[in-house]
Amino acid sequence: MSPAPAKARSTETRSGARGVAARSRSQEDAILEVTWCYYQEGMNQNEIAERLGISRATVVNYLAEARKRDYVRISLDSDVFRNQELARGLVDRFDLQDAVVIPSSPGGPDQSLDRVTRVVADWLPNLLEPGDRLGVAWGETVYRVAEAAPRITMEDLTVVQLVGSRPAALGFAAETCSATLARRYGAHCVNLHVPLLLSDRGLVEQLKQEPVIQMQLQAVADCNKTIFACGTCQSESHVVHTGLLDRGDIEECTRKGAIGVICGRLIDHEGNGLDREIEDRMIAVTLDQMRNKEMGLLVGSGPHRAEPMLAAIRGGYATHVATCSDTAAAILNLAKDDA
Repeated sequence: MSPAPAKARSTETRSGARGVAARSRSQEDAILEVTWCYYQEGMNQNEIAERLGISRATVVNYLAEARKRDYVRISLDSDVFRNQELARGLVDRFDLQDAVVIPSSPGGPDQSLDRVTRVVADWLPNLLEPGDRLGVAWGETVYRVAEAAPRITMEDLTVVQLVGSRPAALGFAAETCSATLARRYGAHCVNLHVPLLLSDRGLVEQLKQEPVIQMQLQAVADCNKTIFACGTCQSESHVVHTGLLDRGDIEECTRKGAIGVICGRLIDHEGNGLDREIEDRMIAVTLDQMRNKEMGLLVGSGPHRAEPMLAAIRGGYATHVATCSDTAAAILNLAKDDA
């Protein structure tokens, strides 16, 4: 007698699965229909809700889901921001190749940074060509750019991780930044499969002699373009959060003239590196390797970023700059005061 109930349960299971699939398909169709009506037909949310017989809140949720799934991508012409007065001021003052300056958000620094990273995500593909080797730094700013990047195929592009691995909160680790951007661009990715910081110099030299590590470090050295941020030397700096330096270390380095951080390496107001014992125990792109690239795209936003960004520009690491209007004005004012 037992096989009959089992068969019934099996039939019910298949029927339930079909029902779930049908509901999922129905919701998918609804998301696509809402997206089309809103972006292509120009209907407002109330009109769409009335046409489809759903609530306005459901329309809002479907539009948010469409953006989350990359069904819709909203971009602005970067030329508008390249021709902005402050952008031209940065280019002329520092002899840059180009700059974009986004209006600062009334919502505060975090929203301004979000604006900057989104426009950089749209701008960056225009700065790349077949055969380029793009070195990618780490941290929240670079990660946001990677997450916002469009899903496109960049012909013959290699993305290279510039610093070794180090635990980082919220996914801002170096390998995540490079891998995410490479995936978005359909590019080949070269990760640097070593720790950023080791306890012994001898071990550093041993690792560098490994053939696979030699190949990866050569890829780092061969990058012709880079995208990076210049971090701060404050107690909340990325290098403190990742444990590369503790608060006591960063305070001491600040007293010795440190103002910014590029790929884990500290720089002074002129962009020169600080001579620290830790340098020999790090496996990452060097400051010399970061200088004088075909493109060095410096991305940053916020009042605390103006001095570090100015130092990076003075040090010869940046050919292109992307920032918000408040930060751009602060950089120009600092340069004027120092003249």
